[in-house]
Amino acid sequence: MPLPTTLHLKWAVLIAQKKKHLLTEKPVALNVAEFDEIVRACEENGVQIMDGTMWMHHPRTHKMKEFLQDKQRFGQLKTVNSCFTFFTDPDFLKNDIRVKPDLDALGALGDAGWYGIRSILWAADYELPKTVTALQGAVLNEAGVILDCGASLQWEDGKKATFHCSFLTSLTMNITAIGTHGTLHLTDFVIPYQEQEASYTASAKPGFNELVTGWEPLPSEHTITVDLPQEVCMVREFATLVQNIKKKGAKPDMKWPTISRKTQLVLDAVKASIEKGFEPVEIVN
Repeated sequence: MPLPTTLHLKWAVLIAQKKKHLLTEKPVALNVAEFDEIVRACEENGVQIMDGTMWMHHPRTHKMKEFLQDKQRFGQLKTVNSCFTFFTDPDFLKNDIRVKPDLDALGALGDAGWYGIRSILWAADYELPKTVTALQGAVLNEAGVILDCGASLQWEDGKKATFHCSFLTSLTMNITAIGTHGTLHLTDFVIPYQEQEASYTASAKPGFNELVTGWEPLPSEHTITVDLPQEVCMVREFATLVQNIKKKGAKPDMKWPTISRKTQLVLDAVKASIEKGFEPVEIVN
């Protein structure tokens, strides 16, 4: 469903009522209340819903997760920093649907921030943070649509994360996840540099050499070769879930809407924090 976010509630509910399965553009909704209405309609009509966060379906994502779950090499997650930004021209900033309050009212937060929030939750095994605080200096256009913002997230166990999203700075797609023993780093997490392969860097139990003139062991780079683009992998996963419903009588898989809802909750908290003058906002699931 490639529609502006403001139209999602109306059309997603109509689609579900027609018993059509829903692969939708992200963000799924303007806020979690609208999100819940959409998912409720899907549940009542027995249809699958999945958002179009395509990098989640890349084989690289699964390999990176294996490293994050390795207690010996990575350890316990402590910090995540994520960034997705791209520079836009004056025509975009004036005319694109992503800067219009009646179309994509969430602006850069909904378009690019969704990916950063998702990457943080992915690294944290989808454990929601306790509080979210938007960073000072968010940039909004004259219509009040976010063009640039960031936030810090804090968990009860001491984990913390930050993300930055923008229409005003150079194309950047970074994730850095830091554990007690290791670090994961990649610089093209939303759209890989190349369609045929994607890489990431893993550092496990690094330290200095004897003279403190270098590292040992050095970080290792891992390259994943793929036969299919991540978008095709996403559609194939969605089609498999739909076929399980149609041919095997399965119920819609709640994994994807559950992950989407958590992403929406954090997104809502960032927006609320900006509106409250960058005050901390507690996440209530």
